[in-house]
Amino acid sequence: MSSPVCVLAIDQGTTSTRAIAFDADGRARASAQRQLTQIYPAPGEVEHDPEEIWQSVLATGRVALRDLGSASIEAIGITNQRETTIVWERATGKPLANAIVWQDRRTAPLCAELLREGLGPHVAEATGLIIDPYFSATKLAWLLRKVPGLDARARKGELCFGTVDSWLLFKLTGGRLHATDASNAARTMLFDIRTGEWDDLMLDRLGIPREVLPEVRDSQSDYGVTEPQHFGVSIPIRGVAGDQQAAAYGQACFTPGMLKATYGTGCFVLANTGEAKLASTTRMLSTIFHQLEGGRTYALEGAIFMAGATVQWLRDSLGLIDTAAESEALARQADPKSGVTLVPAFQGLGAPFWDAGARAAIVGLTRAASKADIVAAGLEAVAFQTRDLLDAMREDMAASAIPMPRSLRVDGGMTENGWFMQRLADTLGERVEVAASKETTALGAAYLAGQAVGFYGSQAELRASVPSHAFEPRMGAAEREERYGVWLQAVARVRSKEP
Repeated sequence: MSSPVCVLAIDQGTTSTRAIAFDADGRARASAQRQLTQIYPAPGEVEHDPEEIWQSVLATGRVALRDLGSASIEAIGITNQRETTIVWERATGKPLANAIVWQDRRTAPLCAELLREGLGPHVAEATGLIIDPYFSATKLAWLLRKVPGLDARARKGELCFGTVDSWLLFKLTGGRLHATDASNAARTMLFDIRTGEWDDLMLDRLGIPREVLPEVRDSQSDYGVTEPQHFGVSIPIRGVAGDQQAAAYGQACFTPGMLKATYGTGCFVLANTGEAKLASTTRMLSTIFHQLEGGRTYALEGAIFMAGATVQWLRDSLGLIDTAAESEALARQADPKSGVTLVPAFQGLGAPFWDAGARAAIVGLTRAASKADIVAAGLEAVAFQTRDLLDAMREDMAASAIPMPRSLRVDGGMTENGWFMQRLADTLGERVEVAASKETTALGAAYLAGQAVGFYGSQAELRASVPSHAFEPRMGAAEREERYGVWLQAVARVRSKEP
């Protein structure tokens, strides 16, 4: 029996790389995964080895194609951890430093300088972002300043900067293409999402030469073909999107107001705002959802830095669980009136607080507190942070007369935890719809690439094919608001006094 015709999605994430082949019905027919080493040079610093990222893509892609048959691949779509910053030599493709990961906070002092200089309003208006170490701009500026020789070589045109998508495109095409898509460019804090051009003011202030920047293309575009030695055959690359935008595409959030949350290492909530770039009054981010045929669709986004990573901390650092899956059973044993609250601000707080100086804490401990109470508090913290984001988004969307449904589409590894899903519905007081496929991020990349080659149909057709199951809220309003109030008090206790 012949192998099915498929699209190959490369999903390069923070903790692992996946390669998944999807058929015409959006079903995964072959897949492979490889974990990625996390490098922590100092507190608050997180790095990856770019060569390890590249080798993980080759390895997983080859395994998936071996299991499926390489001749059955119509196109490749790429989705990636965003904001993570890589600099490499244009002539050789050799990385010149470790990648600085999106979670890294080493550039907080530089961000504080930019804020004191009054650049916040310009960054918000042009890029849709807020000044924070999360984004690529200050990471790139740090590399150019701190790595000997990089600044001079950059100005001679000898170097390339890119987020992970650009790095992979360069390597896959044998160095023929230095490009990114609009959704990834929008996360650099260097890109004017109104005009679709790199922002001169930010480039000049940070000392970043244009020579290092990639070309910006549509999310569906001709990104060249892979070198035949990589996968045994040349395969066209036709779709690129940042991981959260790809997940929203895989969840078919095509109508303004629709929103999704992806629970991976962090949690990211993204709401489609159509052709409108909203000016958030609640410190949400305005960003590009996707760019198709030159037309930009915008989104509001909020970021939680520690979602699945909180469960990893409970497992690896505290040893309260042996596997992430154990967190569900343990949480069910917790005392719902323990009063224990965990604020996982290990890398600062993301939206809507954007407090790089905040630090994690467990509050409300008594001698009666158990490890089950702490594990449940860690899971519940992710639900509380999701509510922080949705409350802020509703305020922004109401001001713009964009209706938001009283439901949330969710995907990612944490959706397998039934206790967490129910607590999320209870904390939000609304329906939580779980994607049928855990791999909606990869599926979104496959949809983008597959549509470009006629393999998948229109957005309307994709919308009709997204099944899910749901959790309805059970908790009473009084208890919900009381618990959320305790959370807000705990957050106030860990906030920093820095701007």
